[in-house]
Amino acid sequence: MNVPALEKVALSIRSLSMDAIQKAKSGHPGLPLGCAELAAVLYGEIMNHNPKNAAWLNRDRFVLSAGHGSMLLYSILHLSGYDVSLDDIKNFRQLDSKCPGHPEYGVTSGVECTTGPLGQGIAMATGMALAETMLSAKFNTENHKIVDHYTYALVGEGCLMEGVSSEASSFAGANKLGKLIVFYDENKITIDGNTDAVFAEDVEKRYEAYGWQVLRGSMYDMEGIAKLVESAKADEKPSLIILKSAIGKGAPTVEGKSAAHGAPIGEEGVVEAKKNLGLNPEEYFFVAKEAYDYFAAKEAEFAAKEAEWNKVFAAWSKENPELAKLWDSYQKGEATKEITEEMYPTFQIGEKVATRSAAGKTLTLLTDCYSNMVGGSADLSGPNAIKFAPDSGVYSPNSRDGRYIHFGIREFAMACISNGIALHGGLKPFCATFLVFSDYLRPALRLSSLMNLPVIYVLTHDSVYVGEDGPTHQPVEFLASLRAIPGVQVLRPADAEEAVEAWKIAKDVKDHPVCICLTRQTVSVFEKEDPDWKNTVKTGAYIARKAGDNPDVTIVATGSEVNLALEAANLSKKAVRVVSIMDKNTFENQPEMLINTILGGAKKVVATEAGVSQGWESLATSRNDIFAINRFGTSAPGVIAAKGIGFSVENLLKIIEQ
Repeated sequence: MNVPALEKVALSIRSLSMDAIQKAKSGHPGLPLGCAELAAVLYGEIMNHNPKNAAWLNRDRFVLSAGHGSMLLYSILHLSGYDVSLDDIKNFRQLDSKCPGHPEYGVTSGVECTTGPLGQGIAMATGMALAETMLSAKFNTENHKIVDHYTYALVGEGCLMEGVSSEASSFAGANKLGKLIVFYDENKITIDGNTDAVFAEDVEKRYEAYGWQVLRGSMYDMEGIAKLVESAKADEKPSLIILKSAIGKGAPTVEGKSAAHGAPIGEEGVVEAKKNLGLNPEEYFFVAKEAYDYFAAKEAEFAAKEAEWNKVFAAWSKENPELAKLWDSYQKGEATKEITEEMYPTFQIGEKVATRSAAGKTLTLLTDCYSNMVGGSADLSGPNAIKFAPDSGVYSPNSRDGRYIHFGIREFAMACISNGIALHGGLKPFCATFLVFSDYLRPALRLSSLMNLPVIYVLTHDSVYVGEDGPTHQPVEFLASLRAIPGVQVLRPADAEEAVEAWKIAKDVKDHPVCICLTRQTVSVFEKEDPDWKNTVKTGAYIARKAGDNPDVTIVATGSEVNLALEAANLSKKAVRVVSIMDKNTFENQPEMLINTILGGAKKVVATEAGVSQGWESLATSRNDIFAINRFGTSAPGVIAAKGIGFSVENLLKIIEQ
C-alpha cells in the first residue's frame, strides 16, 4: 500500500470539498473532511471496481448512506477516474450539475443510489447485498464464479438514529449477508451538537445483537482499515466497522464541532484549514500531482480486474450456454419461460372474487414465467395473497436460491431493500403490505420514483370495506397521497379481470414504480361494454357501461366502487355511463379528445372512490358531484361500516339524480 500517495489523495479530497462547498455557499464539509482517508483507501486499495466502466456487473458497490457528505464521493470519483471532471466539482450544487447537493442515481457516474434521507442508504445497501447472494446462488458454478462482489456503505450517527437502519440491519443480520460491510463514522456530532444526550446506546452491542460482526479502528489508519476489511470478509456475518473520527478534520475553526456539519466553514475558516493542511490559501481546487499519479498508475490494474472477469464470464458462458441465456433474460428483465395470453387466470361474469385473490393467482403465473422475479411481504403473505410458483422456494441463509423473501414486520426497510435489489440489477423486485401501512414505506417509494426504479408495490385491504379492524386499518387518504408522488403509477383494479391486467401492466414497466391497490372483500366480475377494454385500460380508463352515445350522467369510479357505480346506474332513470378508471393519473394525462370520448360528453360527471375527494375535482363537474369519504372509517363488517358512514348506493344515486 502506497500510504504517502493515499495521504495526498485524502489531502486532495479535503481541498476539493472545502472549495466546492465554499464556492457554492452551501453544503456539508464535516464528513468529507472527516472521512477523506477512508475514501482514499477504499477506492484506491480495497474496492474491486473499474472507473472507466461504472456499470461493470461484478463491481463492488459503495453507498454513501450519509449522503449530505456528497463532496466526499464526488471528490474520490473525480480523483479515481470516473466521469466527474474538475469543472463538475466547481459547479457543485448548481443547476444541471453532475454534482448535485446529495448523490443522485443516474446523474453522476459511480453513484450507486440516491441518498440523503438518512438511513435509507444502509437499507438499500442491504438490498444490493441480498441481490448478490441470490444471483450468485443462481449462476455461479463449481468452476466459475461470475457473481462475487461486496457492498460497502458509510453511515453516521444520523443514519443509525433513523429507525429504518435498525429494520434493515436486523434483516441483514438474520440473513447473514456477509458481503455487506458498513463503515460507521463515529464522530458523535450532529447539527444540534454532541450526540451524547440523544444517542447514548452502545452501538457495538446493538449490532452484535443484530447478528453482525463488529470491528473497531481509526478513520486515519489506512493500513488498519484495510486489515479490518479483510477481517470483515472472513466472517459470514455482515460487518460494522466503527471508525473513530473527528468531524471537520483539518479545519481548526470547526474540527470536532457541530458547525462543521451543515454549512460552509467560511472564507477565513478555509484559509486557516489550508494553512493547517500545508496548502496555499490562494490556490483553489488544488489536487496533488501524487494523487492523480496514483490513480493513473492504478488505471491498468482496475481495467485488468474487469478484463479477468470478462474471461471468466466468457468461459462460464461457453461451458453453460443455457445458463448464459438465462443470465441475459435476467439482465434484460425478460420472461424466462414463454408466457401467453391463454395462460392468465380467467373469471366468469358475476363471479365474486377479491381483487387480491385474482392478483395472487396472476402472481403465481408470473413467478413461474419470470424466475428473475423476487419479493415478499411484510409478514402478510396470506392477507396480501402473495402466492409464488410452487418451486420458487423461500430465501434464507441456507437457501440463497429461494425467491420469496420474508421481510418481517419492516415495511420501510422492505421497500428500501427492494430499491437496492432493483439498483443492483438482474432481478425484478416487488413487495407487499396493507395500503394503510404504505405511509411506513412512503419515503422509500418516493426514492423509487426519484431513481426511476420499476419496483412493484402490492397494497391490499384498500378501503373502509376492510371492516372490523376499524379506522386504524381503513385507508381513506392513501390513494390520493400515493397519486401525489410524481412518477408513481397507481393502479386500482375494479374486479378480478382488471387485477390480471394490472399485473400485466406492472410487469412490463421499466422506469418507474407501480402500486397495485387491491380489495380484501369480494367484488363481482362485471360485463365490460368496451370490447377492446384490455387495450383501452392502458390509457388509464375505459367504458364499463356505455348508456348510448349521449349519456345524461357519467360516473367515473375506481376499484370496488365501479360495482357500486354500476348498481346505482342500473337504478337510475337517467342514461348513466360508467367509466372504470384503473389509473387516474395516466387517464388525466391523455389527449383531451380521448378523455372526452370516454366520458361521453355528459353534462354531469360524478366521481366516486372510497377515499378522500382530493384530486377528483379535475374530473367531476363540481365538488358536489364527488361521492367520497372525507372522514375516518368505523369498526363494523365491511358493507355495514361503509353504509354506517353514508357510503351507499342510495346516497350515490341521490347525487346522480340531482
